[in-house]
Amino acid sequence: MSDQDTPGRLPFKIVDYTREKKFGIVAGSLEELVSKACEKLEVDQNAVVKIVLDMDGTEVDDEEYFDTLESNTVLMLLIDSQRWLMHGKPRGCIIMDETDGRCGQARQLVERLHSDMSYITMLGGKELEMLTDMDPESLSDIDSLLCLQDLRGAVAAGKRALPGRAP
Repeated sequence: MSDQDTPGRLPFKIVDYTREKKFGIVAGSLEELVSKACEKLEVDQNAVVKIVLDMDGTEVDDEEYFDTLESNTVLMLLIDSQRWLMHGKPRGCIIMDETDGRCGQARQLVERLHSDMSYITMLGGKELEMLTDMDPESLSDIDSLLCLQDLRGAVAAGKRALPGRAP
């Protein structure tokens, strides 16, 4: 008898934060699912993780909700402070203190630039400074990375040379 034939056990598809790794897992409990997901995705078993529905980011945090999931539901394993984003959204890890409110603004700014790179010519000083506070190595989109590196160089050369910035 296979794991899947055991009553109460269902197959699930588990993906990592980037959706680049995908594995099939059979589990009968949320605890078993988390353990197997960590093993397959090579995540430390002691790490702080959570499981969310890949389709909409709904957190699966108790056995009662876990028991309602259908066979082959696609789930995402998030580690520490990772947050679910819908398919197609840029996955940049913006390194900022979220308590100052700028993280959400920076994320929106990156998304806007991702959809229309020419928007960079319209940015003012605060927006440019926000971009330079980001970690360019963590941006997943190469065009955004190159643009951000160019922007950092321009800011380093002198903010007065940037459009919309008073000397």
